[in-house]
Amino acid sequence: MSAVAFTLHGLGVSSGIAIGRVHLVSHALLEVPHYEIPPERVAEERTRLKEAVDAVRTELRLLRAAADQSAAHQELDAFIDLQILMLDDPMLIDAALERIATNGINAEWALAQQLEELLAAFETIDDAYLRERKQDVVQTVERLMKELRGLARPMRARHDDWPTIIVAHDLSPADTIGFRGQRIGGFLTDVGSPTSHTAIVARSLKLPAVVGVRHARLLLEDDELIIIDARRGVAIANPPPEIVEEYRLRKAALDLERTRLARLKEAATRTLDGTEILLHVNIESPKDLPAVRAVGADGIGLYRTEFLFTERADRPSEAEQFEAYREVVRGMKGKPVTIRTFDLGADKDFDLSDERRAPANPALGLRGIRYCLAEPAFFLTQLRALLRAAACGPVKILLPMVMHASEIDRARQLIAQARRELIAEGVKVPEQVPLGAMIEVPAAAIALPMIARRVDFLSIGTNDLIQYTLAIDRQDDAVADLYDPLHPAVLRLLSGILSFAARIDLPVSLCGELAGDPDYAWLLAALGLREFSMHPDRLLEVRQRLLYANLDELAPKAQRLVKLDDPQKIREAFARFNDGVR
Repeated sequence: MSAVAFTLHGLGVSSGIAIGRVHLVSHALLEVPHYEIPPERVAEERTRLKEAVDAVRTELRLLRAAADQSAAHQELDAFIDLQILMLDDPMLIDAALERIATNGINAEWALAQQLEELLAAFETIDDAYLRERKQDVVQTVERLMKELRGLARPMRARHDDWPTIIVAHDLSPADTIGFRGQRIGGFLTDVGSPTSHTAIVARSLKLPAVVGVRHARLLLEDDELIIIDARRGVAIANPPPEIVEEYRLRKAALDLERTRLARLKEAATRTLDGTEILLHVNIESPKDLPAVRAVGADGIGLYRTEFLFTERADRPSEAEQFEAYREVVRGMKGKPVTIRTFDLGADKDFDLSDERRAPANPALGLRGIRYCLAEPAFFLTQLRALLRAAACGPVKILLPMVMHASEIDRARQLIAQARRELIAEGVKVPEQVPLGAMIEVPAAAIALPMIARRVDFLSIGTNDLIQYTLAIDRQDDAVADLYDPLHPAVLRLLSGILSFAARIDLPVSLCGELAGDPDYAWLLAALGLREFSMHPDRLLEVRQRLLYANLDELAPKAQRLVKLDDPQKIREAFARFNDGVR
């Protein structure tokens, strides 16, 4: 074991600090054996793959049965179920069996070839959350490869005081349940993003994790001491004693801070100058409700409905949608729920014609509201379900990817049609359901007046707004470091949106990742934002930060910052002002 200390850098996807010993998880896809099978052994090789499928299916079912019923593990059940479904998917298993017979190759090679073909299809998907679902396929194949090659290695129990730090190429939710009974301190993976399974699992289990650390498995050894600092996206291998002690103190301070934050669950978010701010949360399915209640959110600012497509190959019915929406609305017990209509692209249509294949750049293609309006019958089904759910509690409808006023006009026409149909059928629907537009396209931000006149509220989607404004793909490692919320153009767009909305008294929220970053809370509030929506885990820290902000003092400073055009001066001013409200 090397005693030389070194650091690894990646992306922190859940907050916290962990100190522990490395446990390397094998990656069976790195070295796939390639060899040909003589005709007389083809049947035997096909049987070997079928037996591996049966073994993995049994393993997954046992893992699901072994998982406890806490809110965290309930969130993981769906991922395990999806892997089980994939073991019956003809596009994966049957196609691999066919490759064995047709090409006369071994099972591992056939699986690898079929995986490559499926992943190529996933790469055309623009939506980050849906694109990350390709990892379900990768992780299912990974489990099959380990079974075929006999590489499954159970974690041995530790007998010292250190927890275990899992180091892997990537992790599936089923893997984490397999770690049950062990003291897991955190995760470190070669690949990953804020929407990857590792990130979702880490946030659910409230464990620190750093992803996208290239070659971590090659650089680290089993049982090495390592520190994970998820806030900074850093891992320190073989740290000297003085660094270990420093991080022990930092971790103790963070643990104490979390205890203090829990006391803010029932607190109103009111700044020092008396300004009341609403803190909402983003959710992806009804299973997120326990996390929402745990932090005392003021409501749901973004309910992503795309989850209805992640475990199926067909379109959800009106009844299925209604049940999913109603469960959330009733679960919020009178607090508002903003439901975003399907943010899908042409690549996610399930019966594409030759004329409507996925474009070369789906980010600029038929997606969001464009897609829904191009499929009015499909859109009408969702609108009917939304109107029915709105009779159960306060619901707002949010349209994604809006660019032009005509899109809102057409959406309102379809909403009116859905209402007429339901009333004719004797279904109770509210007279009015607030309609909002997501401002995530620069054209919408620049031509805001024509959109604002047609909606009841706005929601700023900073993830895409920043990405499109700066022409930067956040998922592309080569340019991800250029993604900059403090770019002068971004600051002026945000300031302009908030100022205009304030002048006409139009409610506006912000639901991008920026809303959950405590370091930006004061700036957004000082620019006029009064409704934030974020991941539940971020809410209490943002609330605490805002409680110490005096917007009377910060507002003029924020306006001066927006007028700066030197990036270095902007960062200096941002750091200086932020230090004043910590």
